[in-house]
Amino acid sequence: MDPRKTLIVIGAALVAAGVFWPWLSRLGLGRLPGDINLDRPGMHLTIPLATCLVISFLLSLLFWIFRK
Repeated sequence: MDPRKTLIVIGAALVAAGVFWPWLSRLGLGRLPGDINLDRPGMHLTIPLATCLVISFLLSLLFWIFRK
């Protein structure tokens, strides 16, 4: 696949995620068991481990389906 087309698809996916974020946030992404949230005075750190695994699984499944 042409790298230009790949970048366009990735950019379109990011724009779509930004547009649909209010609805996507209701799914609980970023607050799954396994996500690390540290709240300290003057600092907030979020490490979304479980969310990254779920997104990776879904993207792998989509790529596998559309590859056929």
